Amino acid sequence: MGMKGAIVVLVIGVAVVYLSRYNRGNDEPVSLNATYDYIILGAGSAGCVLANRLSEDPESSVLLIEAGGSEDDNFNISIPIASGMLQKTEQDWKYQTIPQKKACLALHEKRSAWPRGRALGGTSNLNYMQYVRGSRHDYDGWAKEGCKGWSYKDVLPYFIKSEDIQIPELQNSEYHGKGGYLSVSDGTSTPLSKNAYAPAMKEIGLPFTDCNGKSQIGYCNSQETIRNGERASTVKAFLRPVMDRKNLHVSMKSFVTKILIKDKKAVGVAFIKDNKKYIIMAKKEVILSAGSVNSPQILMLSGIGPKKHLEEKGIPVVADLPVGDNLQDHIMTFIDFHDNTSSALNKDTHMAPFNIIKYLLFKKGIMGKSQLEGTAFLADGDNLPPYFQLHFFSLMYEPEFINLYIDLLNYDRKYTDGKRKEFQSTIDRNLRTFIILPILLHPKSKGSIRLQSDDPFDPPLIDPNYLDHADDVKTMLRGIREVLKLGDTKTFKSIGASPQDPFDAYTPDCDGFQKNSDDYWICRIKHYTFTVYHPTSTCRMGAKDDPTAVVDPELRVRGIQNLRVVDASVMRNVPSGNTNAPTIMIAEKAADLIRNIDSVKYLRERTDKL
Repeated sequence: MGMKGAIVVLVIGVAVVYLSRYNRGNDEPVSLNATYDYIILGAGSAGCVLANRLSEDPESSVLLIEAGGSEDDNFNISIPIASGMLQKTEQDWKYQTIPQKKACLALHEKRSAWPRGRALGGTSNLNYMQYVRGSRHDYDGWAKEGCKGWSYKDVLPYFIKSEDIQIPELQNSEYHGKGGYLSVSDGTSTPLSKNAYAPAMKEIGLPFTDCNGKSQIGYCNSQETIRNGERASTVKAFLRPVMDRKNLHVSMKSFVTKILIKDKKAVGVAFIKDNKKYIIMAKKEVILSAGSVNSPQILMLSGIGPKKHLEEKGIPVVADLPVGDNLQDHIMTFIDFHDNTSSALNKDTHMAPFNIIKYLLFKKGIMGKSQLEGTAFLADGDNLPPYFQLHFFSLMYEPEFINLYIDLLNYDRKYTDGKRKEFQSTIDRNLRTFIILPILLHPKSKGSIRLQSDDPFDPPLIDPNYLDHADDVKTMLRGIREVLKLGDTKTFKSIGASPQDPFDAYTPDCDGFQKNSDDYWICRIKHYTFTVYHPTSTCRMGAKDDPTAVVDPELRVRGIQNLRVVDASVMRNVPSGNTNAPTIMIAEKAADLIRNIDSVKYLRERTDKL
């Protein structure tokens, strides 16, 4: 059975099994009300959490508006191993950056693909399900910079509240929660993850740890938002269980065009659904949870943003705020390792008919995991924040798989032929391969989101400004050198694992530099720069007198009543790790702020001492 045939069988089988046992509830109300207490714009990682928590109060009416459709329109969303097949589908906004000046030089038109979720569940449908909270230094830094109430001590209870830890060895950890909506399970386990990655990291001074526990620094097995072999997106975890609440309405395929503001007060929203224009009013608040790209876009279309930019687009200025500024994103590159084991994932192991049947019937096996096997965080000391993250995963070297990723990563044709030849050579020589992804955690380069025009249907201009700051290049180089050190460890040598530059044979622009020199790697970094899908900070949180802030520490838009932003765009700075878990935490805390309650009081006695 070929890979495509296996995938077709898998999808059909999952559809039959899934629909036969899943009680969807009502996706949408028969009709929308004219007025709601709360209107939430965007049903992503934050919006689904907010809809759940705000509708816990039976006296409050809640409308959740989503531009996309149901997550169940694409059955691959539920299958963890199919994560790479979800980009450039109907559930993706299919964004691209503007051409980059100092990065992405090997990508088509020097643009990076920027997948963003467009369905119930948002980008939690598309991501690789990694559950990483970040460093305590991240949140303590936010608090020190004026975000009162957002220290690690303040936010830890909200992480714990939402979590339902499924990993046996962490069941009794004070840092983890039981019984929350969000399931956290152990990731892919192969002999490499146990016998190679962890021992090799220990050799270079990084201990085995729980990256969401007392110390983030070290190597840890992947923790993933998966429940019973299926992706635990926020729609599955938080929204579906409460869809039948009478005070909660969900409107899909509803494209928001503007927030209605009167006398510096948000009073409602305008959106288009089924080619009809709707206006719905809010009694209490409008809450923007459309993500780091669409939240600033909607604010600017509503007259809230940089005055000069809005005037250039012919939009009346309601509030002059730095909306869309301070864009931050993690970036990565690749280092391949060829080894002489048979542990790496491939089509024969995880697309075999037996594995397909096992997954369909029992939701067991490799298909119920992501391909990521482990994560490591590097720092200059135990009491310092990490400067680098590493992801470890086995690569399926198959032509269909390689062609998929070449397309998703937006390679320029100039470089793709060489890449395909290198991959085919690896396949022909029957080499097993795993990859380490070096990830820059704290970029000093800052980008922006801007409007293309005053037309809501024009995609925004995304400029992450990758590698604009010279220190980012230096830190990326430093991280690559740390990865290359692993090739010298006894552990890696014992399995014949040697680092390979996967781009060596077809980066002619770098041929003038001596291989493995700093100049060579810098050239390589600038050519093969890839997003890690973690944009943040475009509606930055800060103190009331902070000129860089769009929202205050209670997430209220400065100068506008009854309007909040609740998603990754409010992050003061991008955290040390994947952003889905911190976004869920922000929504949990925001719900308490909005309702003026303290739902985690029972946890504080436990967490205050951690």
